[in-house]
Amino acid sequence: MAEIGIGIIGAGGRMGQALVREVTQSAGGRVVAAIERAGHAALASDAGAVAGIEPLGVVIGEDAEALFAAADAVLEFSSPESSLAHARIAAAAGTVHVIGTTGMDAAQEAALGDAAKGAAIVWAPNMSVGVNLLLALTERVAATLDETYDIEIVEMHHRHKIDAPSGTALALGRAAAAGRGVALDDVSDRGRDGVTGARKPGDIGFAVLRGGDVVGEHSVVFATDGERIELTHKAGSRRIFAAGAVRAALWAHGKPPGLYGMRDVLGLAD
Repeated sequence: MAEIGIGIIGAGGRMGQALVREVTQSAGGRVVAAIERAGHAALASDAGAVAGIEPLGVVIGEDAEALFAAADAVLEFSSPESSLAHARIAAAAGTVHVIGTTGMDAAQEAALGDAAKGAAIVWAPNMSVGVNLLLALTERVAATLDETYDIEIVEMHHRHKIDAPSGTALALGRAAAAGRGVALDDVSDRGRDGVTGARKPGDIGFAVLRGGDVVGEHSVVFATDGERIELTHKAGSRRIFAAGAVRAALWAHGKPPGLYGMRDVLGLAD
C-alpha cells in the first residue's frame, strides 16, 4: 500500500506532537506538512524534533491552505472554531480531514456537515477504538434495559481541559438516548446543585471531575433497585487517540465526500 501524505494541525501542542510520533511510527502514512498558530514557539522548527523524535525535514509553518494543498489527509485536535475554518479549506481542496475536536454545538455540527459535501471528513469526539466500542455497548445496553434503570455518566479529565462535560461524555449520553429512542436534549440532567428534588425517571445524568493529569476516564452507570451495571473506559496515554486518528485517515483516503465517524472507520455503523 502506498503511503499517504499527512498534515498535522497544532503540531507544537501535546496532542499534535503525539500525532507526529504516531504517523511516523505507523505504516501507510508520513508527515508531509505541519502548522501552528501565529506566535507559537514551535514555528519554524522541525516537526519531528519538536515531537521528541528524529528530524523529519518538515518545518512547522502557519499557512493552513498550504498544509491542505500538500497533504492527502490532515489531522486536527483543536477548537470548534478552528476545526470548522479548516474543514472549509478541506472542502475546497478535497482533502481528507480527520477531526478529534470536542465541544461542538449543534450549529457547528451542522456546519461541519455542510463542509463534508466537498471532502471526506471524519469527526469523532473521541478517536479511541476502545471508547467507540463503549459507545456501541452503551447504546445496546440502554436499548435492552427499561427506564427502571437510571443512567448516569461520570467523566474525569486533567485540570487543563476547558469544556465540560467532555465531548466523549456527551457522545455516551447520545448513545444511551438513542438506545432508548429519545433525544438527549430532552432527558439530559447536567446541573445538580442544592435542593434538586428526586431524580426524574428517564433522565440521563452527568457528573464531571477535573484534576491532575488524568488523560480521560468515562463510566456509564445503569442503576436500579438491587443492582448496578457499569461500563468503563480509562485512557492511560494520548497515543490511543493519535492511533485512532491515523487509522481514520488511512481508512478515509479515497472515500467520497461525506461526514463519517469512528463507527464507520471500525465497521460498527448500522
